[in-house]
Amino acid sequence: MKVLEKPRSFYQRFDRKPGAHPYTTHYCPGCGHGVLHKLIAEAVDELGIRDRTIFVSPVGCSVFAYYYFDVGNIQVAHGRCPAAATGIKRSRPDSIVIGYQGDGDLAAIGGNEILHAANRGEDISVFFVNNAIYGMTGGQMAPTTLEGMRTTTTPRGRTILNEGYPLKMCELLSSLPAPVYIERTMMTDGKHLMRTRRAVMKALQCQVEGKGFTFVEVLSQCPTGWKMDPALSLKWIEENLAKAFPLGVYRDEVKDREPHKRRTWIPSDEDVLKELELTLNLGAESGDGHARLVKGPIRFKFAGFGGQGLMLLGEVVADAGMRAGNHVTWLPSYGPEMRGGTANCHVVVSNDPIGSPVVGECDQLLAMNRPSLAKFEATVAPGGSIIYDSSLIETPPTRTDVKAIPLPATEIADQIGSTKVANMVMLGGLMAHLGFPGDEETRETLMSRVTRRELLEKNFAAIEAGKDQVQRLGGR
Repeated sequence: MKVLEKPRSFYQRFDRKPGAHPYTTHYCPGCGHGVLHKLIAEAVDELGIRDRTIFVSPVGCSVFAYYYFDVGNIQVAHGRCPAAATGIKRSRPDSIVIGYQGDGDLAAIGGNEILHAANRGEDISVFFVNNAIYGMTGGQMAPTTLEGMRTTTTPRGRTILNEGYPLKMCELLSSLPAPVYIERTMMTDGKHLMRTRRAVMKALQCQVEGKGFTFVEVLSQCPTGWKMDPALSLKWIEENLAKAFPLGVYRDEVKDREPHKRRTWIPSDEDVLKELELTLNLGAESGDGHARLVKGPIRFKFAGFGGQGLMLLGEVVADAGMRAGNHVTWLPSYGPEMRGGTANCHVVVSNDPIGSPVVGECDQLLAMNRPSLAKFEATVAPGGSIIYDSSLIETPPTRTDVKAIPLPATEIADQIGSTKVANMVMLGGLMAHLGFPGDEETRETLMSRVTRRELLEKNFAAIEAGKDQVQRLGGR
């Protein structure tokens, strides 16, 4: 007995989707996305690749595909699906990577991305939903909007002289030599649904065999954006959309292509260290007796305004930590004004691999102006520390569950002869308080980054001055 049931590549209940209805999707009535989702899920099941599949969904109506697909899921920025899919496939060559994009996403902001991924012949499968409109954001004109078609941004209809011609992606990509399979289908009736199903299966089978880039464009209905009922929208596809975008196979070299043999190189730890000209000193002791290898993750935030050297401060801590044999990450964040605007960076140092460079709750906050202290004080974990430039911050932190260390970094830097080294005064205070980073690693890092001897000596003097000041306050 044949049992008809939901594909196993779908969650049986859509509990990831907010709301009280775990068996319904977020798509509008009559939308084509749900139908194409089903065809893809059935193909994944039939090919037995669910545990290897990674679904990449960028901004658009399908951005919440992870509500439904019980496979690996990654959301990416608008248009960046091919780039992310490329990185995933190259780092995990045994995975089956599915890119799922709408017309505004793929043909507009992502036009450059899809062209170059196709031109490189990346071994990914891209499903392109073409409903000739921006469905998610209010019905604006898309690159595939038909001539004369009215949208919220072309209320009198698209004109060739003003908005140009609709982009035909299958025709465009088929002019490239690398793609192995390109087809355009639609989902208006049973016959065309079966053709779409076969195209989906063929594209994924091609990737299973490692033969290269595959692209399936599906003409799909958007009753809400088109402002028509679902039945009429299907007829509109046949009478209008399919005439502007002819159905058919635009490239099929599946039988003639050999499996990809892309060169893969995974560097060893020794390769990375050699490339970065670093020496690994696992378990070694620093000059002051403190272990160079940290015992657990330390999460830092360095914050102030542009021009205070916060990025260099974070880089030095990260680089010195790496020289000591730790795992490190460094993530910068600038305000729109750059110099004079807000600036901060996140640094994580750990003896274990680091999952994310983003620091939400930090263990150590170094604040060099009042707005930064006000913004990040609440993010310090209980038991953590705040070192703040008391030259510029008159009001101390209000938290009682963290250690607050005032350090007149700017005043000390002025005495040394350059306000620019206030960041190194803060670094010295951190080293005295935390015992990290080590003296030797910090010195090596600075010598590799600061080339002017006079400035280098002032940096070293600033570090020592910061250390002395914190040690007089009680050190660690």
